[in-house]
Amino acid sequence: MTSREVLVAALAVVLGSVLLVLGNGGSPAAASSNSITLYSGQHVQTTEKLIAAFEKKTGITVNARYDDEDVFVDQILTEGKNSPADVFYTENSPPLEELASKGLLSSITPSTLTHTPAKYNSPDGKWVGISARVSVLVYNTSLLKASQLPTSVMDLAQPKWKGKIALAGSETDFQPIVTSVAKKYGDAAALTWLEALKANATSHLYPDNETITAEVNSGQVALGIINQYYWYRLRADVGASGMHSKIAYFAPHDVGYVVDVSGAGILTSSTHQADDQKFVAFLNSAQGQVIIAQSQSFEYPIASGVTRTGETPFNKLQPNSISIAQLGTGAEAIKLLQEAQLL
Repeated sequence: MTSREVLVAALAVVLGSVLLVLGNGGSPAAASSNSITLYSGQHVQTTEKLIAAFEKKTGITVNARYDDEDVFVDQILTEGKNSPADVFYTENSPPLEELASKGLLSSITPSTLTHTPAKYNSPDGKWVGISARVSVLVYNTSLLKASQLPTSVMDLAQPKWKGKIALAGSETDFQPIVTSVAKKYGDAAALTWLEALKANATSHLYPDNETITAEVNSGQVALGIINQYYWYRLRADVGASGMHSKIAYFAPHDVGYVVDVSGAGILTSSTHQADDQKFVAFLNSAQGQVIIAQSQSFEYPIASGVTRTGETPFNKLQPNSISIAQLGTGAEAIKLLQEAQLL
């Protein structure tokens, strides 16, 4: 999530609070017993549409707070049993696995889990998969031809890419790729690879995938590693005529070709478990998945048989077979990124 999205979300919360006070004769409203608090690391626009539809359908109010998912993990761990969060909605599976490993997530209702293919859910049923993205290369079409692109993410460590690659080491979307590399080649090889990537990036170390996509598109750098939806979002913002870049997939089953799963879990400390379960069930219901499929987030819906048009069909992708369980909590990737001084 970008800082701009966080600011927009914060302003929306403030405005909503003002309207709530005005609607009660200028006095603060009593807390509704029919409401839940959502910690969301997901994109604001789509999440707000999901919330609006859920509130209309159920009458349950969702009070959303937005920030990066890693920030929320630290916050929840600090808050412990006193956390005001009821549901945690993330862009990637490792933050949910981190909370699940510490016993902080309740079990999801089995009927909800069945709406999403089992391989995209928590191995222990502690959270449910909602949507997905896939890692790709974004490249500037004036600086590179498709035939010049590497077929493996490992090739980006070669000296010929020095000064030509953009990298966002602190982006949580990058961690599953690091884990994938480490699982296949070992931690030592993964660290060597990361150090070479950092050296090749030179001055093109950026805070997030949005910046990588924009910098590649403007010709400031030749290529970068992103999740595919950032490119589609930029195209939606600037129009087809403003695009000077394309995306390309790694070779089938390459370690850099990773599907990232977004999911939602319920905090064990929540006192609104029934309403929480209804909200999570809505996210992977047909209605919720259609909202995701038609959104400007450009993520793939992965539940209830809903598909998205305008992108490579999800069932045509050929990613690495690394599992949710193998991606784990992301601790291995974080350690390696810290050792490479990318975090």
